[in-house]
Amino acid sequence: CTVIVTRMVTKDLHKPISILFCNLAFSDLFTSFSGFWISMLFITNPDITIFGSKDMLAPYALYTMSILSTIYNLVSIGIERYLAVAESMRTRFRVARHHSIAVVLINWFLAFILGCLPLMGWNCLHMEKNLSVLYSPFCVDYLIFIAIPNVVVAFIIPLFTYLRIIIILRKRKLRMKACGQATGTYKSAEIQVARTSIFIWLLALISYAPFFAGVIFDATNRQCHVDLYPGVYIFRNCTAVLITMNCLGNPIIYTLKGKTLGAKLKALKCLSTHRVPACAI
Repeated sequence: CTVIVTRMVTKDLHKPISILFCNLAFSDLFTSFSGFWISMLFITNPDITIFGSKDMLAPYALYTMSILSTIYNLVSIGIERYLAVAESMRTRFRVARHHSIAVVLINWFLAFILGCLPLMGWNCLHMEKNLSVLYSPFCVDYLIFIAIPNVVVAFIIPLFTYLRIIIILRKRKLRMKACGQATGTYKSAEIQVARTSIFIWLLALISYAPFFAGVIFDATNRQCHVDLYPGVYIFRNCTAVLITMNCLGNPIIYTLKGKTLGAKLKALKCLSTHRVPACAI
């Protein structure tokens, strides 16, 4: 919420990448809200979160939609950063605000359609076959359909974009060095991008790999709910905690580490009347 409010009230942060950052914060907010909703259902009536119920379809659908939107936003940010670096020496194409808004709308449309498929009928409420043990009343084939492609998207595309950014920066640094020019800025940018990429990968790996492992276990498991209680459901709750921790880590990595946003937060906190100069992210 702090990230969203700060970016909305600060005019010089209304850049294309800032729109993606703000939308990422919205996605994380929805993920946290839906996770809180599921937690309250677990506290008030644990049986429906274990054996499945019609009441779980809506919170699980919102949870799925929020996670998918977060993944698509992370991928979009990586692509935007790559285009910003790769096309910085050209004038034929530049990412504008309307491009970012279009990407945001497409991300939410895809997340909404895929996340609401169980509400449209793809669920196992009235059948025992192919029923998910961890996320009843979802079907196992729906979880596989959602998990595998999006895990590939979440890991492969950011890997390509950030590696390409590091390679481009290194080539330009070597070219400037060969011309006898100063390369301190490129070296600093290369280190910062490499460090941020490592943080992104570790956070995504820690947050989503256990959930993906749970889906694989769900697909290969042939035991009933009672045989797996309580150990497997403790693991399921831990995966939800890790996904929520990802929602806390995203603002730190993508926004709060930025000098511009940090300065704006400090300015809003101190109620300063002086205009803080904006730096390019």
